[in-house]
Amino acid sequence: MSSQNPKLSRRILFAGAGTAGVVAAAASLLPQVRGAVPELISSKAKPARGGGYELSEHVKRYYKTTLV
Repeated sequence: MSSQNPKLSRRILFAGAGTAGVVAAAASLLPQVRGAVPELISSKAKPARGGGYELSEHVKRYYKTTLV
């Protein structure tokens, strides 16, 4: 029986190097994500008769983008 020696091909080498690069990039961004604290959104009471549409700032910005 011959012993099988795994060969290190270029494909495996570059795949490993790419994976290591992605992990390094993610690790460098992780402290920035951890430091970000989302603002608390105050919840409003729902209307008694349904509805509840509110014209908020992001909706106004969307409407401005739809103007021709």
